[in-house]
Amino acid sequence: MLFYHTLPHKWKPNALNINHMKKLLLFLLAAALVTNVQAQKLSASKVPPSVTNAFKKQHPDVKSVTWEAENGNFEANYKKNGGSYSEVFDKNGNLLETEVDIKVSELPTGVTGYVKSHYKSPIKEASKITKSNGEVEYEAALSDKDVIFDANGKYLKEVKEEKAVKEKKQ
Repeated sequence: MLFYHTLPHKWKPNALNINHMKKLLLFLLAAALVTNVQAQKLSASKVPPSVTNAFKKQHPDVKSVTWEAENGNFEANYKKNGGSYSEVFDKNGNLLETEVDIKVSELPTGVTGYVKSHYKSPIKEASKITKSNGEVEYEAALSDKDVIFDANGKYLKEVKEEKAVKEKKQ
């Protein structure tokens, strides 16, 4: 206790410092929760065999795959025939959706006009998403968000872009 009394006043705990520490702790906890919600890289060994087997059965010729965990599902990212693809599977290996990169000019009529009139940033990339039930959506990737449209180019929603680090299959 002798040491405590020799500390400068600004280093002694008081209600103000404790409140700052509580706020910092809450902020760090919130940041950790947000980080866990976003896509997380996975090695192939962390992906359930039902998922990797389903992927291999559909794509026996694909050798390089990156995996991500996203909202309880598993996303495989790969290149095939010069195109970039991703497929989302549930934990049982059921295919939920397939996404393929397309040219911005291949987006449905009205998408580019909608983006120009509602957003400041231009479309950086575009994708066609096909759900397992055959429903088609289009994604216009902007600098900080993705804007989703239906097959006819009607606005559906916007999604904040996830910053995921991908890991190559060993």
